[in-house]
Amino acid sequence: MIFDQSAYHIRCEWGEQGVLRLAPASDAIIIVDVLSFSTAVDIAASQGAIVYPYRWKDKTAEDFAKSVGAQLTDKKSEHSYRLSPASLLGLPPRTRLVLPSLNGSHLSLLTGPTPTIAGCLRNCRAVAESALKKGKHIAVIPAGERWENGQLRPCLEDMAGAGAIISYLQGSLSPEAEMAVAVFENIRARLMQSILVCLSGREKAARGEQRDVALATELNASICVPILKDGAYYREAWQTL
Repeated sequence: MIFDQSAYHIRCEWGEQGVLRLAPASDAIIIVDVLSFSTAVDIAASQGAIVYPYRWKDKTAEDFAKSVGAQLTDKKSEHSYRLSPASLLGLPPRTRLVLPSLNGSHLSLLTGPTPTIAGCLRNCRAVAESALKKGKHIAVIPAGERWENGQLRPCLEDMAGAGAIISYLQGSLSPEAEMAVAVFENIRARLMQSILVCLSGREKAARGEQRDVALATELNASICVPILKDGAYYREAWQTL
């Protein structure tokens, strides 16, 4: 009861333990992985793509992609779809993608029966409005990144993304949720600049992927709400198509 933040309507906690502790007591859960899983899902789903989260990028991912009739993203190729928002611009409608990720994908697969949404800075208002239609108890999960040893690395962009979404939610906020909003409000006027110079942004810049940061920091540029259904993210309004 202490760790599930159930005394509050709006809850916020990092990573895997956040999902495991908050999802069972929440009406909806929002996975926030700004650089880059959630942003990539938003851009893909907004074009009518179907995105399958998958944790591992190995032979099992290839087999899984074949089993669902989807293309496996390949981060090693500059000429194919990747875990890069910029690489997913101009997708043909109804493209099926498998998007492996140790962070956002992995967490998406841990939420169980709780309605699950991929949220980011681009779609923060739309995601919050959708979540509130599912109930008043909402969990927001900043995914975080990983250190070289595999341990969780809390990161600025996911805390800010969580705070942006929470700022549009209604109800009592846990102290952890209040902290996320404070981080977002503190850098809101200079989102791109702040995220470009944080660890994750510098990592992106070192790879020549500054455009991913630019896309990821376009606040409320999207009205897409990617909902997880039967193991894949669909744009909410298109689920029944």
